[in-house]
Parts: sequence; structure tokens; C-alpha cells
Amino acid sequence: MERVTGWMPLLAALVVSAAERYSPDWPSLDARPLPAWFDEAKFGVFLHWGVFSVPSFGSEWFWWHWEAEGQEQYREFMQKNYPPGFTYADFAPQFTAEFFDPDAWAELFEAAGARYVVLTTKHHEGFTNWKAPVSWNWNSVDTGPHRDLVGDLGKAVRKRNMSYGLYHSLLEWFHPLYLTDKKNGFKTQNFVFGKTMPELYDLVLRYKPDLIWSDGDWEAPDTYWNSTYFLSWLYNDSPVKDTVVVNDRWCKDCSCHHGGYFNCADKFQPGTLPERKWEMCTSIDRWSWGFRRNMQTSQIMDDYKIISDLVQTVSFGGNYLLNVGPTKDGMIAPIFQERLRAVGKWLSINGEAIYSSKPWRVQKENSTNSVWYTYSNTLVYAIFLQWPKDKVLKLTSPIPASYTNVTMLGISGTLKWEPSADKGLSIALPYVPPGTFPVETAWTIRLEGVK
Repeated sequence: MERVTGWMPLLAALVVSAAERYSPDWPSLDARPLPAWFDEAKFGVFLHWGVFSVPSFGSEWFWWHWEAEGQEQYREFMQKNYPPGFTYADFAPQFTAEFFDPDAWAELFEAAGARYVVLTTKHHEGFTNWKAPVSWNWNSVDTGPHRDLVGDLGKAVRKRNMSYGLYHSLLEWFHPLYLTDKKNGFKTQNFVFGKTMPELYDLVLRYKPDLIWSDGDWEAPDTYWNSTYFLSWLYNDSPVKDTVVVNDRWCKDCSCHHGGYFNCADKFQPGTLPERKWEMCTSIDRWSWGFRRNMQTSQIMDDYKIISDLVQTVSFGGNYLLNVGPTKDGMIAPIFQERLRAVGKWLSINGEAIYSSKPWRVQKENSTNSVWYTYSNTLVYAIFLQWPKDKVLKLTSPIPASYTNVTMLGISGTLKWEPSADKGLSIALPYVPPGTFPVETAWTIRLEGVK
């Protein structure tokens, strides 16, 4: 009996282990619980950086618009600025990153209040920001910066206790193997097993990412991309199997249907509370994800737009991933830095209503889009985007009690309130002289003892 009893815990552990293994199919993979850190993080910084940062014209899709589509503005740009016969590959040596200071970047992202950072390891152009084993001479170590950009930033980000995510494109526009597979109707997988899979396995084993942000999925099914088999390995046997998070861009028609959490589409906003965890990815430069030398201030999101998007996203249970495009020499434009630090200043006051919060039973006031709710540890937070002219904030959704306590984040003391005649409560906002309030947009009311 002693021998049997001694084996019981081991047998139980083996049964549990077997039960937790994920098979390479979407019903099994989609059932995996999302690691808690991602929902708690709420806010991240996205970075689109690559050879496209050299021409820095139009967008990060420069090569495609120029070569595949032959758009006139791109042809004219090349004719005016580069000699005849100049190819896209000739941009790579100019991707120098000589001013890239990963610690300075990490300090900026920490100051912005970001809890995770996602770097482009390879965009659709195929250039890798690390020495990928299957990207000879088309990577940041063999040419251009001559350094491991993925590894260098990862060390700096993790030193400041932020999670580190890696963006990776499944496809490459002009890779011969991909074009051949495409011509064959994706019935052959030479590109997948000769390029995509070796890169993904190398990224996981080498950098142990907290998040894999997949893209470039839309042309082929999961049977071509080998997506479900890779994800089953990632969840079952990889060194990050218990902590890694993935998005939903793993095959044609996959977005908003399968994956760890949903992106659905760029700049996606559901408008209602989704059943599954989601993320809104958007860019400070409204026109592009990569850096543009000719961007105008009118094309840049202002502080109010960024913060209001963050508030609405979190109220609907999402994460907010805000993109900046660094320059070819490794600088983050001052206007981008300014926007990021403005978000950080706001979060330093209002972060308790954002980080680790949950959607409340009501996400916004029905009569307006200017008041949004979150919930955390029995506390309800009402974030209002416009200051009432009469300095009285009327909330119809919370049900107050005699012991309800009302305060404002960033201001000491309690606020006076009274039950509304119909329902809810009316809150007398404090008088604050202009320029003295810690934040200038989006203020948070903390409600204790409401239903």
C-alpha cells in the first residue's frame, strides 16, 4: 500500500499534465486560459521599425506600393531622390540605428506607463531585426545596424519589469519561395518550413517572448501556415508555455475567430463589451505605422484622442497598444515622445482605474459618450472626458447608499454628492484654478459603496 500511495501523487500529476496538453486544432487552442498578466497590463507600446524606416515615405508598405502596385507618387519619389537602378535592398545599409539607445527607449516607455512593449522583428519586407538563421544578409546583424536589435531592446525593457512582445509577419511579399507556394495555390509549403517556422521557433527559443504578435496571415489558410501545430508546441512544450500570449492573426479568416486574444482589425473598436479578450492597436501617426519624414502635426493624434481611446478600450475590457515609428537612425521623434509622456502623466494619477481593472456592469452612461466606467476591488471608477459647465457631474448608472463615499483621483478629500431625483447621484466637482490640476483631460471619480 505504501508503494501505491507513493505513486498516487505522481500519477495524478501525469493525468493533469495530459489533460492540459493542447492539440493542434482551434477548439483545443482557443480553450487555453489567457495568462493573467496580459489583461492586467492594459497599455502597451508598439514599434514599427525596419528598412522601410529609411525612405520613410508613405508608409511601412513602401516596397509594395512602389514595386508591386507601381503607384505614381512612389515612382516619382524614387526618381527625384535616388539614382537609376536603386533597389529596395540598397536601403538596408542606410538603416544604421546609430543613435539607438535601448535603455533610453525603455525609460520612455516606462514613463509612458506601458506595461508591455511589442517590437517589429520582421515586417512583410522580410528584413529581420535579429540574426535569423534563414535570413542571410537580410538582417540587422549582417547589414545596416550590425547589431541584434531584438535582443538589445528586450534586455532594456525587461530590466524595467515590462513584458516584451515580438511582432512577426508570416508572409514576405517578394520571397521566391512564398511566391512559388502562392502560385501553387498554397498546396506546397516550401516557404513555411524553409523560412517562417524556423524564424518563429528561433524567436521563441532565443528571446522567450511574453507575447507573439502575428501578422501577414490573410492570404492563406492555417493548413498552409502550420499555425495550429506551432501554437500547440508553443502552449505545450516551449520555454514560455505558461506565460506567452498570442493574438488572432494566424491564418486567412482567423482574425476575430481564433487565437489567444482578438485584434480583429487595425484600430478595431467593438462598440460593445466583447465576450473574449481583445486589443486595440493604433498609431500616433494616423497615416502610417512606420516613421514618415513628411508627417504633419494635423496627422498626429493629440493627447485627448489617445487618452479617450485608452479609457474607452479599457472600459470595454480591451488593451490599448499605441504605436510609434522610430527613425532609421534609432530616434523616436520628439512629438511621439511628448504624446507618450502625456499618457504616462495621466496614468500616474488615474492608473488605479485602468491597470488590473475589469469592465463594470455598465460600460458608459447611456445618454453620453463622455462618462466611462471601470471596476476594481469593489470600487467603481467613473472617468469623465468633459468637465460639466455647471461643475456638477450627474451619473445615472451607479446606485448610491447612505454610506457611499466619493473622491476624485489626484485631489485630496471627499466630494459632496446627493441622490438624483430619478436615479443615480449628482456630484459637486471641486473648484480647481486653471493650470493647477494634475491632468488636463479625462478625470476620474472613485465611488465606494455603490451598486
